[in-house]
Amino acid sequence: MSADYTPATIADVRRLRDTLDQQGKKLVFTNGCFDLLHAGHVRYLEQARALGDAMVVALNSDESVRKLKGPDRPLNSENDRAEVMAALRAVDAVVVFGDERATSLIEAIQPHVYAKGGDYTVDSLNREERTALEHVRAEIRILPLVPGRSTTSTINKMLAGDGTQAAAGECGLRIAVLGSGAGSNLAAIIADPKLRAQMVVTITDQADSGFRQIAQAAGVPALYVDGGANTRRLSDAAQKEIYEHLERARVDVVVLAGFMRILKEPVISAYAGRIVNVHPSLLPKHKGANAPQMAIDAGDQETGCTVHLVTAEIDAGRILAQASVPVLAGDTAEKLHARIKVEEHKLLPQVLNEWRERGLPVRGGKGLS
Repeated sequence: MSADYTPATIADVRRLRDTLDQQGKKLVFTNGCFDLLHAGHVRYLEQARALGDAMVVALNSDESVRKLKGPDRPLNSENDRAEVMAALRAVDAVVVFGDERATSLIEAIQPHVYAKGGDYTVDSLNREERTALEHVRAEIRILPLVPGRSTTSTINKMLAGDGTQAAAGECGLRIAVLGSGAGSNLAAIIADPKLRAQMVVTITDQADSGFRQIAQAAGVPALYVDGGANTRRLSDAAQKEIYEHLERARVDVVVLAGFMRILKEPVISAYAGRIVNVHPSLLPKHKGANAPQMAIDAGDQETGCTVHLVTAEIDAGRILAQASVPVLAGDTAEKLHARIKVEEHKLLPQVLNEWRERGLPVRGGKGLS
């Protein structure tokens, strides 16, 4: 491979596709960052190539990798990644694309077969890419995952080997904060001068939220994940993307601070006992949405907020701390919620600061105490 290797262009790949089509043959297409090549990648690419007569790998540019995976990635430049990929016997051409998603590339190339690794399902594919694949009538093939091989696990082993994770544990929790709205709880965590935690990433399902703006202003990685069409539930693709962000950031504890969609697998199992939520009622009373209004409608004289662990059952996990707020005559849900938030802003950082003393688990299942 010469030092001046140049990736293929979209036009080059489309010509290859059309030539194969005229011969009754198939072009296989796959895409990804391929930041740190390992045996799992190689085996997957060999299997993908066997699905057709030529294979093109679409490689995320450096800029799009940073948007997808955070400021610490990629480890290798797009030109280096493209050269390594092109040297593999299973790969016939490599094209680099600058968007976060390969949607426009799929529409332009119109591959016959689209391959993806077994950590995906058809339902967990990005919905824009999946729509494009269906539009061009590409056959979607999900290939078996090679256990124990991933870029994230490789990087984590390297970091553990040089003491990075141990050092992080000594200076506090590595936390991720998820939110959808104005971000007042996020701001309270950031502003706490005694916070014994390192905020390594924030994730939002609302690209223009106040939550994201607060994170960006504080210099914290602020990632956006398209949650899907259902405003209360995350799509399978979004669940997977959030999990991958958490794993890359080597998160100890996931903090839900006004995150309005329901987490499920694989996050719930992978972070069992390590996801906390703040809810505007004295649980177990008034679970679910609109808790302040529920308290008013029930004629309660007192309500408040609860920090609790998150489980698959909504607002049913172990209660870690509570604070009370009186319900006043003439209260509206908005007025009452505003007073509850004052207590939330104190209670949530307090629980995070006491995580060691409570003996709650961190990454690897061990407490910090």
